[in-house]
Amino acid sequence: DPAVIMLVTDEEDRALLGRQVHWPEGRFSTLAGFVEPGESIEQSVVREVFEEAGVTVGEVEYIASQPWPFPSSLMLGFMARATSSEITVDGEEIEEARWFSREDLRAAIESGEILPPAGISIAARLVELWYGKPLPKPTN
Repeated sequence: DPAVIMLVTDEEDRALLGRQVHWPEGRFSTLAGFVEPGESIEQSVVREVFEEAGVTVGEVEYIASQPWPFPSSLMLGFMARATSSEITVDGEEIEEARWFSREDLRAAIESGEILPPAGISIAARLVELWYGKPLPKPTN
């Protein structure tokens, strides 16, 4: 079962991160979802971002993949460029989504306001690719 995971950036080079409804308070990560029958992986990136966050996407670039055991999937990682920035979360999968500049993300992680994706995940690799270096650690 192929799944897509993507870091979306906007024209200001901010990253879109979201929090799933069943995650602990403060946990933010990239958006993700399953590829539907009959669509390309690029089409699924565009669809999932719009369904989960209401953001439209233009350019989609494949980055890397990772085996994903839930439920025996292959996670395909992408960078995507937003063509809109207004966020409207679906409320079913994503409870909250926000745009982060690099400085916003650094400050939010260091203060403990947000928990970034786990270091071994493709989500963390995508965020760090955009961030330009390893993510900071919480200071509190």
